[in-house]
Amino acid sequence: MLRVGGKRLMGLGFGRQVAAFPFREARGYHERVVDHYNNPRNVGSFDKNDPTVGTGLVGAPACGDVMKLQIKVDDNTGKIVDACFKTFGCGSAIASSSVATEWLKGKQMEEVLVIKNTEIAKHLSLPPVKLHCSMLAEDAIKAAVKDYEVKRDKLGFKKGISTGENVEKDAVDA
Repeated sequence: MLRVGGKRLMGLGFGRQVAAFPFREARGYHERVVDHYNNPRNVGSFDKNDPTVGTGLVGAPACGDVMKLQIKVDDNTGKIVDACFKTFGCGSAIASSSVATEWLKGKQMEEVLVIKNTEIAKHLSLPPVKLHCSMLAEDAIKAAVKDYEVKRDKLGFKKGISTGENVEKDAVDA
């Protein structure tokens, strides 16, 4: 009796076959999202008190995603020598963080500020409902750069005008 009732509920009883979920269509993520989710690059964290490290912590209250992205900058060249992230969220958020850290390495600070969420979303083929994940990644990049610059200003460093090297503010002002 129980077996017959169960089959009726699932649409399997009395010779007619009905799909269990007739209105649901299988939908998957793009292979790049799956790759970055299954094999995330640059997961981890740096010491936030290190003056060469900038930390960006952003979140989306609507979906619960939280992203921490950190950059390590070479003081002499202004290049980002390393980047890492920790993300609490969906696969698209993790993939967006992973891609962002890959794109940051080896670039100048000015170069990374022009990375847009649309580029990340296009690279990962994110659907419109997941665009907020790429927006978080862009915001995290900007926040990390800003944090680094604030730290450097507090320590009294300023970009040299002609050489591009970091020098103490007093040496530039004198």
